[in-house]
Amino acid sequence: MHWQKITLAGIGLLGGSLGLALRKARLAESVVGFVRRQASVRECEGLGAVDLATCDLRAAAQGAGLVVLCTPLGQMRPLVERMLPLLEPGAVVTDVGSVKGPVVEELEGLVAQAGGHFIGGHPMAGAEKTGVAAARADLFSDAVCVLTPTANSHLPALRQVRAVWDCLGAKVLELTPQTHDELVSRSSHLPHVLAAQLASLILSPEYPPAQGALCANGFRDTTRIASGSPEMWRDIALANRRNLSEALRTFMLGLQDFSRALEAGDAQAIAGFFETAKQRRDNWSGSRCACCTE
Repeated sequence: MHWQKITLAGIGLLGGSLGLALRKARLAESVVGFVRRQASVRECEGLGAVDLATCDLRAAAQGAGLVVLCTPLGQMRPLVERMLPLLEPGAVVTDVGSVKGPVVEELEGLVAQAGGHFIGGHPMAGAEKTGVAAARADLFSDAVCVLTPTANSHLPALRQVRAVWDCLGAKVLELTPQTHDELVSRSSHLPHVLAAQLASLILSPEYPPAQGALCANGFRDTTRIASGSPEMWRDIALANRRNLSEALRTFMLGLQDFSRALEAGDAQAIAGFFETAKQRRDNWSGSRCACCTE
């Protein structure tokens, strides 16, 4: 499907990458970006992330057939409330947020009030770098993109959003908002908390300078995502706090088991800990590689 105008609200890594990908695929006559600072207008246009960037919400939203919310979660509802009088009847609104339950619950009804249709979305793609300067047109290629329709979802709008992600090379998966939030609390949100704690602990000024010098590739790989946006991850943790709390509880139980085995010098239990992890990780990695070659 070809759109006359697609509006991206927020042009950082995800919004900028989406703009580059949409323009490369020629899915719209015009890709417009809504930004908060005048300096961002020049940057976004200069990098080719959008055809037009503006700080004027009216200019950005009016006439858009598709609006994609690419802001931190905490900014989405206030932005949509400001946007409601500007939405075209029948406009489709989606997002790229990492938590879906509260977002869908809040925005589905709001967008419907304006005669539009909201479909929750979450492309499982990103990097530790932030900002439009880090954007890449191929960021979503072969990435899983989760759509979270509900019983109230407008099926033609769902098909339209799915078609966009299909055209950008993403692998679309449909889940309920609740299932999505439970799964990503373990696979995405928990790893970020662990990376952040590792970075904070090991690079603490309480340790001598030699500590940082001894942090090699394993530390670098494990803590890479700790360099992500603190604002974004604050919003994610709060929005999915119940699922994330449960994931943390389960994780700490496993660490306690390992700690007891270590204190007891239980070589069999320690070996089993590492063997189970290696087998499960290798199986997961192998299944992903097989899918990539199909």
